[in-house]
Amino acid sequence: MAMYPEIMVLPMREELTRLGIEELRTPEEVDRALKAQPGTALVVVNSICGCAAGRMRPAVRMALQNAAVRPEKSFSVFAGQDKEATDRARAYFTGHPPSSPSIGILCDGQLVYMMPRRDIESREAPAIAADLKAALEKFCVKAAAV
Repeated sequence: MAMYPEIMVLPMREELTRLGIEELRTPEEVDRALKAQPGTALVVVNSICGCAAGRMRPAVRMALQNAAVRPEKSFSVFAGQDKEATDRARAYFTGHPPSSPSIGILCDGQLVYMMPRRDIESREAPAIAADLKAALEKFCVKAAAV
């Protein structure tokens, strides 16, 4: 059961989907998207909390805007709303306790980068975006010039 009425969280979902991030709402969708998939995937654990609204979602937007290096795929799950999907996504974050909001990067289905809530809640969006952009540059392949 969702913690909040869907009408309340729809703008928070859309803040990420407008960026081209695909929302995963069931455990099956999470597995199809992440299980041993080749390439890089950004996984955002969205949340209704203030640090997601004022820090994490703006930071994701800043990091992805005009980025020369992007993940091949980008996904989100919504903690407190889509519990089973969130739990399944967190299962891919090996060695890290549940954290909302949080951001992970997977390469070929394996976690290579994790930004938990503690690295989000006490910092401003530009600093979070800079760290995320650096992680994308480290783990994601730059698109070849045409």
